[in-house]
Amino acid sequence: MDKPAPLGGVLKEALKASNIDVDLELYGLWERWPEAVGPVIEKNARPAAIKGKLLLVNVSSAPWIQQLQYLKEELIQKLNQALGRNAVADIRFKIGPLE
Repeated sequence: MDKPAPLGGVLKEALKASNIDVDLELYGLWERWPEAVGPVIEKNARPAAIKGKLLLVNVSSAPWIQQLQYLKEELIQKLNQALGRNAVADIRFKIGPLE
């Protein structure tokens, strides 16, 4: 009897077959976000989407957007380090849900 195939492998093969250009490893960013940015930022900002090398981040308020603008380069560096490659080149912040 064959063992069930891991879902991650099945999804990668399905995406290759469909010619959809998706970097599944980049979505590990959601798991690494809390550790990369720390508890205070994690409480007030969450990744919302990735478009190429642009990360869109939802933030709780306008003052937090301003604060994170000052920290943007440091955040990019920490996120890329957590991912083990230069996957994020820019971050845009907007007020949005922190789900």
